[in-house]
Amino acid sequence: MRRPRPARLATLAALAVLVPLTPLTLGDPATAAPATPAASAAPAAPAAPTAPSAPTPLGIENPGFEQGTAGWTFTTGTGVATNQPHGGAKLAYLDEGEGKKVSQKITAPRDGTYDFSAWIATGGTGGRFVARVNGRTAGSVTLPARPTYARHTLSRIALKSGDELELAFESGGGWVNADDLMVSPSAPADPVVTSSDPKIVEMFGWSKRKANSWVQQPGTVGPLDVDERNPAGTGTGVYAPSYWAGYAHRSGYYARDMAHQVGGASVLGLGEANKAMLRTFASTSTEEHAYYPVWAVNFDNRTPLSIDYHSPTSFVREVPAPFELVQKANEAYRWSGDRAYVDDDTLWDFYRHATKEFIERHDGARPNGVAEGTGKGIFAGAASYNEASDEPLAEAGDAIGSQYQAFRAMSALAGSKGDAALAKTYSKKADELEEYFNSTWSGSGSGASMVRAYTTDGKPLTGWGKENSWFMPMKQIMTPGPRTDAYLDYVDEQAGGSGKPANIEAISYLPDTFFAYERNDAAWKWMQYVYDKRDDQHPVGKQGPNGDYPEVSYTLLGQTVEGLMGVEPDAPATSLSTRSRMPSGMEWLRIEDLRIGGNTFTLRHDGARRSTLTNDAGPDRYTWEARFPGKHSTIEVDGKARPAKTKEVNGKTYSYVKVPVAPGRTVTAAIAS
Repeated sequence: MRRPRPARLATLAALAVLVPLTPLTLGDPATAAPATPAASAAPAAPAAPTAPSAPTPLGIENPGFEQGTAGWTFTTGTGVATNQPHGGAKLAYLDEGEGKKVSQKITAPRDGTYDFSAWIATGGTGGRFVARVNGRTAGSVTLPARPTYARHTLSRIALKSGDELELAFESGGGWVNADDLMVSPSAPADPVVTSSDPKIVEMFGWSKRKANSWVQQPGTVGPLDVDERNPAGTGTGVYAPSYWAGYAHRSGYYARDMAHQVGGASVLGLGEANKAMLRTFASTSTEEHAYYPVWAVNFDNRTPLSIDYHSPTSFVREVPAPFELVQKANEAYRWSGDRAYVDDDTLWDFYRHATKEFIERHDGARPNGVAEGTGKGIFAGAASYNEASDEPLAEAGDAIGSQYQAFRAMSALAGSKGDAALAKTYSKKADELEEYFNSTWSGSGSGASMVRAYTTDGKPLTGWGKENSWFMPMKQIMTPGPRTDAYLDYVDEQAGGSGKPANIEAISYLPDTFFAYERNDAAWKWMQYVYDKRDDQHPVGKQGPNGDYPEVSYTLLGQTVEGLMGVEPDAPATSLSTRSRMPSGMEWLRIEDLRIGGNTFTLRHDGARRSTLTNDAGPDRYTWEARFPGKHSTIEVDGKARPAKTKEVNGKTYSYVKVPVAPGRTVTAAIAS
């Protein structure tokens, strides 16, 4: 028997109409109207030069079974029911026992590689979710016993134009309920991690597959403004390059989530989606919005998500977000090398407004050059990402830390644009803000007595503030030294004890916090915690298990490459730096198909004393800065000693050499034994 459960919210796959239309990708003119009108209180994103039309998307007929049996074949003991859908009003069911099947056959419209996902609940083990190509199994998932819905994915299914694809749900030892299928284009990059530690291999493989399953297929017509209050949405639109960043029961992506997912998306080669989403947020940062970007956007990359946007003066906005988006635009530029990040007027205007007019407009309660919130809630402008707090904050640690990084990013972007004077100005602004924070803003205490926020009446707040606590070290505004060390101890203690956040996506920031100060063992501990909790139910029940919150998989990807492997790309300068940040007990770590700019690399660290880089493919010779902890007079390059230089990186001393690595060449750098 199928275990009765209340009807769930309508989700996107249930409502999507997968038909071929020319997509409205970010930067395209609004030449194709949404399929049906969408009620939205804000204008669409502005147009930019026309981009090529996307290929015909691969469609699944009736992906959420809302049209009953249409498009699907049902054997005896299966059917469509209404008693426990994941989304919408209907689902497909298979009674327990072998030999039952619900399937659909699709003719591939073109060559491509795809991921297919579905929300599935089961009453026992042995069921399967299967993809067959021309009658041969191309991918399958054996379903565990889980009576609540979880998302399962068939990854990287290769199709040729005209191939017959069969997607099937097959019965096992218990009942099976299936709902809300989704098609994702497989990511351009397919990185593979190997290591002496099987845990990181397993973690990275899971994260890669899960993260890719959240990528939207451009050209798909799907619902807009779907949320828990409007389960059917308010219309449909053509989806543009994007990926889920936020709750899976809402038809859009969020500024905060997306900012935290940029690194992981870059590891998968999702540069076009990163740029499109960042530009969409940038286009909404207008004077009418007091230079805040909107908080969430539909997958059409044109309209704000209505649950979070009521009018130009009533929409969710939080001070750290515009600053984080500037920082992440710079990071996306370093991964991709795409000149649009410095040449596109919409993006450039956003950076300038976020780091100047935005601060000037929001610096009234405590005029000191630090952007403020109103203390009146998220629809009036909150100072902090910590929405669970009822503190009336004017200034918060996560906001000032994010502002600092935005200044650093603005300096780097201006330098890449060729504006040396502007780069110098923002470097000075960052230095001055860092000095002000450490000498004045954060008070004189350490640990629990350090200031992490100010109320609207000027009262300093200490103690545990979750985001407005750990963002301060994570954004590296804290000067390295004993005071910062004590605060990191405090963050670790609170996050591991009574102050632990209930939501896994908040905890996903902790590895970044500890990597920032080379606390590699603590960072790895928190990466493992997040991964090990992936099957636990998320506190927002409709979200499913923790692992089905998109931020989880994306951040683990980024933390593996940028954290454990210490990769810092600079594609515009055709260079990269690396340093091992492997934890105790991890002897070696290797990644292949690492995409930076137009090149592909393989990188291996053996402990913290030996690194090997291969420039596997691509047009450019890259300069590799191979870093090793401590002071060393020489570093061996391919067995020959070379003079080493030293530098300080956030309080830690590194020795390094710079080596040109041409396409097809492998170079090994090592500290002499």
